[in-house]
Amino acid sequence: MASQDWFDKDFYKVLGVDKSVSAADLKKTYRKLARQYHPDSNPGDAKAEATFKEISEAYSVLNDPEQREEYDQIRAMGSGARFSAPGAGAGGGFDDVFSRFGQGRQAPSGGFDDFFTMFDQQGGGFGSGRFGQTTGGFRGFGGPQKGADVSARTTLDFVTAAKGETITLAGEDNVPFKVKIPAGVSDGQKIRLRGRGRKSPDGGESGDIVVTVAVRAHPVFTRDGLNLRITVPVTFTEAALGATIEVPTLGGDPVRLRVAPGTPSGRVLRVKGRGISTTKGTGDLLAEVQVAVPTHLDDAAREALERFHELEPKENPRADLMAKAR
Repeated sequence: MASQDWFDKDFYKVLGVDKSVSAADLKKTYRKLARQYHPDSNPGDAKAEATFKEISEAYSVLNDPEQREEYDQIRAMGSGARFSAPGAGAGGGFDDVFSRFGQGRQAPSGGFDDFFTMFDQQGGGFGSGRFGQTTGGFRGFGGPQKGADVSARTTLDFVTAAKGETITLAGEDNVPFKVKIPAGVSDGQKIRLRGRGRKSPDGGESGDIVVTVAVRAHPVFTRDGLNLRITVPVTFTEAALGATIEVPTLGGDPVRLRVAPGTPSGRVLRVKGRGISTTKGTGDLLAEVQVAVPTHLDDAAREALERFHELEPKENPRADLMAKAR
């Protein structure tokens, strides 16, 4: 598109948006129109293809803050800048054009061709390929369109997600492709495979494959950032008298932990470096102690507990709770 055509192009009207449209709303509108008029969605429809090129051209300019500002300045001058000859005294002439863009020089005397040639000089705006001349496809208007992204989903077991692994998935055409799952991937995380999506319709870069990962729950461990949490039951006597217990780790040998005498339910024991290991760091294993109350007692055990009850300190563990509740 020649530079002078910018005076006649109403990109806001092409996209059906107001001049004050935000960048986010502009992008949302463009995506909706691009899906509607994309050649892949309208095979053989020349009118739809032409509309697609128009909205792509409009969006590529308005989506770039610098280009949008320059475009708005040019449009603000109206048609008077094109048709008023130098020295004619008409408002919005060539002197106004150069004062807006900081050229600091007089209008050229060679007519319209010379006027637009000045923009093609070293350091100018239009001749750089940003506005005036294309450099392949729609490059003059923001470059060829990127191919569409392709969405995929996969469900991993907890250990695979924690340790990482290369898996194989089936593509849209049942063509398998490999995905490297990084260690520590979390439920709902997306993995983007650059350039593995659909091809560009006009020679641009291909789209991406975006894989959404779901992670199955583990029967024992849960994630807390890079830390792993586990609930460890202990007997009443272990909690009261103290004990050394074994605690499992994820995919490794168990570790031995010391439960101090008088350990209450809910106390967390930390094992350094036995959590999720990623390039960003390694978490810990957090073992929460829960005192297991026996549900079945034989006569001897019941008798022993009754003797203990007679001997235990006569302290009400709920006294402080009652006082605070008043």
